[in-house]
Amino acid sequence: MELADLRAKIRDIKNFPTEGILFKDITTLLKDGPAFRFVIEHLAERYRHERVEIVVGIESRGFIFGGALAASLNAGFVPVRKLGKLPGKTIEVEYELEYGRDALAVHEDAIRSGQRVLAVDDLLATGGTMAATLRLIEQLGGRVIGVTFLIELAFLHGRDKLKGHPLHSLIVYD
Repeated sequence: MELADLRAKIRDIKNFPTEGILFKDITTLLKDGPAFRFVIEHLAERYRHERVEIVVGIESRGFIFGGALAASLNAGFVPVRKLGKLPGKTIEVEYELEYGRDALAVHEDAIRSGQRVLAVDDLLATGGTMAATLRLIEQLGGRVIGVTFLIELAFLHGRDKLKGHPLHSLIVYD
């Protein structure tokens, strides 16, 4: 399999979740074992020599890639969740959405100061969710060594909100 083959594994759904949106459905890639394995192996190889200690995945599809990537890198996995979903003491950060605000949380003991952290999510759109996640990591003293995505929607310029962090996307839609 080649990187170019992955695009064919992603289904476009028109007008989801709202009118005018072209949703990139990755469930069609996830159900293809060799394609999913290829994604994880490709990402793991990219970061294998970075001495990743913690992989942070964002609710919810970031958990899928983050957990598998953490296992492949022999690193720990930390979930970043919506408010009220984690049972222990958390730190939280609010961020802007296109039409309003939202907030994310992480356990306050999830990352030790100086730990090498790789942040992962399935898709980079406007960048707000990942930017908020990076703030959480840095508040805990984590050292972000990379930010990675399966898909980047480059025409939304989300990368601009993540300047200063090494960013990698497997598939880019211009």
